Amino acid sequence: MSAAYGSPRRFFATSLCYAVFATSLVAQRPAPFDQQLRDNQQRLESIRRERSDVEQELERLRTQAHSISDELANIERQKETTNRIVNELDRQINGLSAQLDKTTVDLLLAQDALAEKRAVLERRLVDIYKRGALYGYQVLLAAESFGDLLSRYKYLYLVSRQDRLLANDMSKLQRRIGRERQTLVDARDALARRKNERTEELDRYQTLERERQASLRETRRSAREAQQRLSQLERDEKSLNDRVAALERARREAEARGAATAAAAITTADLGQLDWPVDGRIIYQFGTAAGPNNTRIPWHGIGIAAPPGAPVRAIAGGSVSLAGKLGTYLISVLIDHGGGYYSFYGYLGDATVAPGERVAKGQIIGHVGGGSSDQGPHLHFEIRGQGGIALDPVNWLKAHR
Repeated sequence: MSAAYGSPRRFFATSLCYAVFATSLVAQRPAPFDQQLRDNQQRLESIRRERSDVEQELERLRTQAHSISDELANIERQKETTNRIVNELDRQINGLSAQLDKTTVDLLLAQDALAEKRAVLERRLVDIYKRGALYGYQVLLAAESFGDLLSRYKYLYLVSRQDRLLANDMSKLQRRIGRERQTLVDARDALARRKNERTEELDRYQTLERERQASLRETRRSAREAQQRLSQLERDEKSLNDRVAALERARREAEARGAATAAAAITTADLGQLDWPVDGRIIYQFGTAAGPNNTRIPWHGIGIAAPPGAPVRAIAGGSVSLAGKLGTYLISVLIDHGGGYYSFYGYLGDATVAPGERVAKGQIIGHVGGGSSDQGPHLHFEIRGQGGIALDPVNWLKAHR
């Protein structure tokens, strides 16, 4: 019986070695892959939210007056965030590839460990089958002393415990293999999604680059047009200034000769008392304002938005010095009110007065036009003082707006 007793001891030692090896494998927990995916997705969503804010800003820009350079700067920010997304996707793709390799190795190790466990279990089942159901009683009854009985009982207890651990380890390995396989499938799916997203982001980047090039061309064209318009505006302003200067020279020469001149229809007493030439809201103020593409537009008067065809009335009596087209001001009327004061009405649809004609206060001199201008239908209105100085009309008109 001692030889038989020694054989179980060797079997027990062998089983214990296998158990320690398998337990160390089971103790290796898989990396928290789901948490990695969630963290990666959160980083992507954070960058995409940032880009969405920039895209919404672009939509807001497109619904209001803005410089094309603002739109170009917005596209540059979109490109920068898209570039960050592509680089983040590259980082995640690299990480997922490494995760795939690691998961594949873990799966192979778990499968090898399971195969070894199965081999051990099969040998145990063969031994149990050969010895029969009464083997445990035979071992105990063959004891030669009480101490030998306790040793044999402890041996049988450890063998049965080892059998239970073997069965539990096999179940754990099977569950682990299932988890590793699912992780492998998830990693492959995530990798495929990231690669598709990367392709989409590269397409988006190329689209933004095309938009940027188009915006650059538009910016250059708009800059040229703006410069041309400013140059035309300067020429038209000079033409108006020359006309006013000529009238002023004629007035001063008449005063020097002592010739009788008509009484001034406008004086400083009229500050804040003049009727508006047309009903409407002010769309641009007197002074220098920002124009497209970082240009500066000098307004020597105010813009009053009004429906096309609305009647325009003289703010005071005087003599018509100009009634006709004046460059970018389109059809215009200039009235000399005497005493060095003049009023100018631009962007008219028509003029109902003629040069040299005397007009009375409140008389209709034309109708609102300007539908083709950037500001839409409106009246450009100026008041000039002695020496041709441009005066802010808001200071002279009644404060009822």
